[in-house]
Amino acid sequence: MDLLHLLDAIEHSRLYFVALVFFAWYPVFSSIVWIVTSLFYFGRRETPAAEREQAEFYALPDPPPPVTVLIPAFNEAADLPNTLAGCAEIDYPDLEIVVVDDASTDATVAAVRPFLADPRFRLVRKTFNEGKAMALNDAIPVTRGEIIIVIDADARPAPELARVMVPHFKAPRVGAVTGNPRVANRKTFLAMLQTIEFTSIISLQRRAQRIFGRIMTMSGVVGAFHRWALLDVGLYHPEMATEDIDLTWRLQLRHWDIRYEPRAVVWMNVPIGLRGLWRQRRRWALGLAQVIRAHGSAALTWRHRRLWPVLSESLLSMLWAYDFVILTSIWILSYAMGYPPVGASPIPNMWGMIIATICLAQLGTGVLLDRRYDKRLGWYYGVAVLYPMIYWMLMAVVTFLSAPRGLFLSPGKGVTRWKPVRDA
Repeated sequence: MDLLHLLDAIEHSRLYFVALVFFAWYPVFSSIVWIVTSLFYFGRRETPAAEREQAEFYALPDPPPPVTVLIPAFNEAADLPNTLAGCAEIDYPDLEIVVVDDASTDATVAAVRPFLADPRFRLVRKTFNEGKAMALNDAIPVTRGEIIIVIDADARPAPELARVMVPHFKAPRVGAVTGNPRVANRKTFLAMLQTIEFTSIISLQRRAQRIFGRIMTMSGVVGAFHRWALLDVGLYHPEMATEDIDLTWRLQLRHWDIRYEPRAVVWMNVPIGLRGLWRQRRRWALGLAQVIRAHGSAALTWRHRRLWPVLSESLLSMLWAYDFVILTSIWILSYAMGYPPVGASPIPNMWGMIIATICLAQLGTGVLLDRRYDKRLGWYYGVAVLYPMIYWMLMAVVTFLSAPRGLFLSPGKGVTRWKPVRDA
């Protein structure tokens, strides 16, 4: 059978039809679900009327529990002073700020020293580099906070960060609260796309997932934890590529509740070039696949049924990435052979316009919901039209290449080292 006959057989098979339908319908269905559920969350938690009803909820306990802001750092001399200056402005009555230096080889320690004159600041120095997870594990026992807020060394928190996160822990089942990271360095086109992504994909997803009762991941940039919840699950697992996703699932498998607090804003730096973004997303895809391998079977049990939407969404998004890459490869080969493929057209058609419209509606919903936390957000909606064409392709290829290693190979017993994600 020659190549043309093979392509014809593939594109007229039942499997190809199923793949085509899934390719077209999954982004439409998921976008509609995210839009509807995130709007429901917004109506319950973020409208002016809802905020008036929640005024008592956001009152701090009396006495307020001690809070530790914990900042793991490795070679962060350039960004750390801005982060620590922001931490110094956090408005909370019982606060300590602990930097754990993971044997940095630059001037990270020197960047911390001027802040040590403030009695709220402390420095923990490690003499052997073991990665972010081990740095956190080593520092947590020497902190005094009942609530531990972990933030990245290149993120600047808003002054109200602790005041809006701590009240959630008045509920005894709350083990963690994830915050709302916003992009600060919007210098390049890729950074602008990530500004839209964190608004219209990540923030929207977390609102939607809170309606279902479980979330896929705590933000590695900012997250608050009850000390006993961290100890209950054995702290961070350093062998996982993404320690934050793994910790999120382990907390929820132990029936700790995790909440999303959109008012808990931090301003972070993101990769500004393709190389840094590729490395970061490859690690994310690998880490999610590792978590599904490690915890997927436990999540399938009836007692953990509230995790089923998160598990289904994770698996379907991976499956869609493979569907995207395989179908696109078939279409490219078909056009190269002069054989117009079934179900694909280089000219925008009605179904393509439906997908684009739903996608833009989702991105627009995210901008509308988050613009109160990021006043300039509307200016970046103009790049949203390019999001599906560029970002979907990039993320699909990253998942296609990285997920099999996480799904089928054990993480091993070593530790995951620090990996730079920003381009110079």
